[in-house]
Amino acid sequence: MRTNRKLMDLVVLSLLSAVIFLLGQTPLGLIPLGFCNVTILCVPVAVGTMLMGWKRGLVLGFVFGCTSFLSALLRPSALVATLMGANPFLCAVMTFLPRLMIPLTVWGVYVLMHKRFPRASMAVAAAAGSLTNTVLYLGLMLLFYTLCGIDNSTVLTLIGVTAGGAGPAEAAVAAILCPPITAALQKIRK
Repeated sequence: MRTNRKLMDLVVLSLLSAVIFLLGQTPLGLIPLGFCNVTILCVPVAVGTMLMGWKRGLVLGFVFGCTSFLSALLRPSALVATLMGANPFLCAVMTFLPRLMIPLTVWGVYVLMHKRFPRASMAVAAAAGSLTNTVLYLGLMLLFYTLCGIDNSTVLTLIGVTAGGAGPAEAAVAAILCPPITAALQKIRK
């Protein structure tokens, strides 16, 4: 029975990794707005984390980071291209670190809330993971622009626009999509 669970987790992990990669290579997962990309790639990371735990969630966060870094190399937004030109290492940190923090946030919120609010815990954890990604990504971008001596007025504008629109929208989408997907996969896993 335990071997079947491990196999099922490996299959789900592989499928969610493939979904992250495919979404990341299409406008469905990384919606280009010119100066930045709006993402829903937090959804498979949050679903996998709530389903299989934070360790496998870190694997999915790493896949998300790899996908984001590949996009930064192949078709970067204007702001990412500027940072990539100034310091590729800092750009890599900016694309990986926030993605690796998503599962830790999702798992922490999910575990804290799940016993008292099982359904709400999924939505709140997914939204928290999405907001963690947004805040860390944009915060690191601002910090790295400043460290590299690049004019950060455009980043400040982006942070204002994202705080008012894209970030909350990404969190709302994650909160809406994650509970039914996670619940369906939990039923299949049992």
